[in-house]
Amino acid sequence: MFSNYLIGLREGLEASLVVCILIAYLVKTDRRDALKPIWAGIAVAIALAFGFGCALEFGSQELTFQAQEALGGSLSILAVGLVTWMVFWMRRTARHLKSELHGRLDAALAMGTGALVATAFLAVGREGLETALFVWASVHAASDGTPRPLLGVALGLLTAVLLGWLFYRGALRINLAKFFTWTGGMLVVVAAGVLAYGFHDLQEAEFLPGLTDKAFDISGTIPPDSWYGTLLKGVFNFQPDPTTLQVAVWLLYLIPTLALFLAPTRTTTPTPVRDKV
Repeated sequence: MFSNYLIGLREGLEASLVVCILIAYLVKTDRRDALKPIWAGIAVAIALAFGFGCALEFGSQELTFQAQEALGGSLSILAVGLVTWMVFWMRRTARHLKSELHGRLDAALAMGTGALVATAFLAVGREGLETALFVWASVHAASDGTPRPLLGVALGLLTAVLLGWLFYRGALRINLAKFFTWTGGMLVVVAAGVLAYGFHDLQEAEFLPGLTDKAFDISGTIPPDSWYGTLLKGVFNFQPDPTTLQVAVWLLYLIPTLALFLAPTRTTTPTPVRDKV
């Protein structure tokens, strides 16, 4: 549940910050007349993300078991690729996100209503589609037959909306660069588990060999149905009897990706920027 809460919080906060920056800029520049097109673009983006998530969930139920596993594994790998790109992109641009959005909004204001709708839709829609895909893959990987994974995502999104509102009202200040670095690092750990589970799905779909080649089996020590087994699966997508391929993929992704992500970056402005929306 915690890993899904983290996904909802991290992805939702990015979208919330984008919305707050756009709205605050229009209010401060006395362009309230442009708020309706912005909200329209945001609404369309949210509806698209929700529809995409529903299509993934209900569409996959009509497939055979083998096809479901193949689809789940393929989408899990795609989701990890998108999220990995996203956390590195946000790490680089968190300090300049506000000025970048302001520039796009100025250009859209000069072009008219349609451009405003498109700007809001593209800014929020990308986050929404990435969130829908990664949430689906993570919930699919951590599913334990209960609604807890979805509850975790919902709580994370609600927290993100609340934080976004507090940013907008000026009641909360946070070092966004540090926040996205720490949550991004944790998200890389979650993504490693999703990636390993995706490869396991492809093995079950008989797309990849080695399904019976277990790296280890500690089910007797950590039963999957125990509270601590459930906790480890919910947080890290831990599996007590992974295949050799799963372990290899997990290590090959996690170690270099986390090392690169946490490595110091060269900046020309060493002083941390505290964004206030």
